[in-house]
Amino acid sequence: MVLYILTAILVFIVIVIKVYQKLTVGFCRSSAHMVGKVVIVTGGNSGIGLETAKDLASRGARLILACRSVSRANAAKEEIVKASGNEDIHCYQLDLSSLTSVREFCNQIIRTEKRLDVLINNAGAGGLRNYKTADGIQVGMQVNYFAPFLLTCLLLPLLKSSAPSRIINVSSMIHKYGEMDFDNLNMEKYWSDYLVYANSKLFLNLMTLELSGRLKVSGVTVNALHPGVAATNLFRNIPSAVIRNIVEKSIGFMFQTPFEAAQTSIYLAVSPDLKGVTGKYFSDCREMMPSKVSQNTEIAKRLWVESEKIVKYSLSNN
Repeated sequence: MVLYILTAILVFIVIVIKVYQKLTVGFCRSSAHMVGKVVIVTGGNSGIGLETAKDLASRGARLILACRSVSRANAAKEEIVKASGNEDIHCYQLDLSSLTSVREFCNQIIRTEKRLDVLINNAGAGGLRNYKTADGIQVGMQVNYFAPFLLTCLLLPLLKSSAPSRIINVSSMIHKYGEMDFDNLNMEKYWSDYLVYANSKLFLNLMTLELSGRLKVSGVTVNALHPGVAATNLFRNIPSAVIRNIVEKSIGFMFQTPFEAAQTSIYLAVSPDLKGVTGKYFSDCREMMPSKVSQNTEIAKRLWVESEKIVKYSLSNN
């Protein structure tokens, strides 16, 4: 009897969550075209990135898919062309676990593209275990924050010369559980996969805040967002196939589809209502308040300086 009651309660909770999600999910209502615009989507070969790319391609954008796997990017390109009819889709190799790859990608973009209107830092991953990359950075922190930080810094000149242009950082509500410890930016004092993900998203918010101030008169805006919870390949690194399948199926049923989760990224990329809006945090196509730490300008400034040191970036050597 108790088991039946607990099962009924669980089913009720799942239904409530599902109904709430469907009633509150935001959709980009803008019909703005992107003809003549150049857009980079990191991790645009699957999940939220792929849905974002499809939409922007359907609006006429020249689309650059920046992905670790070129073969998967090419497969995604075929899917995007078929869905949008837009053949101006280009695939470039970008491995965020290598800062050398980030620099090579940026150099290639600067050589081949005359402009860059939108940069969407979409790629991210969890479950990457605890080890350092060849750059000496904890792999999860590099893939989710330090590499996107360097990528953005290196592409700023092109974004500035293309203004008005936009930078979009895909964060997460999980940032609220991040810890701001300047003695543990590289997760060397203590580590957990969950904390790596939370910290990296908190750092993205702080990067957004600091960069918005640095770009105040440039015509380049930068905003962050929580896309919602969706069953994407974010969970691809869970070792157990059984557990991974259960997680993906459960989230896929209870929460958003990748199409729904992509709506806020699309909104930030295309909506004319966001002209000049910068340094903000969005969810469900609405401005929201991030954590108090995410709004601290002094912490944001210090993190920016420390990040430059960690990725070995300075204007003088780039």
